[in-house]
Amino acid sequence: MNGPAPAAPTGRGELRLRVVSALVLATLVLLATAWGGWPFRVLWVLVAGLVAYEWLAIVSRGNAIPAGIGVVAAGFALAFSPASPAALAGAAAAAALLGALATPFVRSRLALELCGVAYALAFALVTPALRDLPGIGLALILWSFAVVWLTDIAAYFTGRRLGGPKLMPAVSPKKTWSGAIGGALAGMIGGYLVWRSVPALAGLTAAGPVIAASFAGSVVSQAGDLFESALKRRFDTKDSSKLIPGHGGFLDRLDGYWAVLVLAGLALFAIHLDI
Repeated sequence: MNGPAPAAPTGRGELRLRVVSALVLATLVLLATAWGGWPFRVLWVLVAGLVAYEWLAIVSRGNAIPAGIGVVAAGFALAFSPASPAALAGAAAAAALLGALATPFVRSRLALELCGVAYALAFALVTPALRDLPGIGLALILWSFAVVWLTDIAAYFTGRRLGGPKLMPAVSPKKTWSGAIGGALAGMIGGYLVWRSVPALAGLTAAGPVIAASFAGSVVSQAGDLFESALKRRFDTKDSSKLIPGHGGFLDRLDGYWAVLVLAGLALFAIHLDI
């Protein structure tokens, strides 16, 4: 989940709207995260449905509502699957990654819609699997938030302050290499500090893997942001929707977090954590 990105200079009313929206969303997400269980799952299954709706509204402008409903139904139904949460998370992460990699090359509307469904299901299946990890689930979710939010905020301010060569001007004209590096460093350091400050995680592994995981999370978060920017540019869309006042849509706010979830889902499946 991207952090509350600073507002463009569009007036005090717009700034106030963005701040209020960010605070309301952050409060809701953190409360659900602290609660865990079904409230947390319900939140992310609904988010997955909204992301599917926005994706299809962008790529085909059709079937968006049925896709959103279908993803919500699948998210709830798969919660009762006999497969382990780690297996479901790994499968969802792999499907989401393959769908994202295929998206730039497919032209069929149906194929693009299926890529969007796979993309969205990662929110419904990976996030609850991480939260349900015994003893460390809450801490892992907070760590992931810290990495993504700090990356997003630091990239914005570093890029504005230092400027310099553009990162991918054809995709996102405002992003710079200085912002990308600043964001990666902030995400890495912030992720490490959060990990080490949480008793449930502090003794879990040595410093090296924590730093590497935080850095990787920061990098893929920025890659997820660029991917969504490329998708919107391809279909000449500014915001994925207007569902979040002052911020655009859920796809706009969660593009970086999606990439971290994919990485986490694959890692969770690879190490066969018992959940």
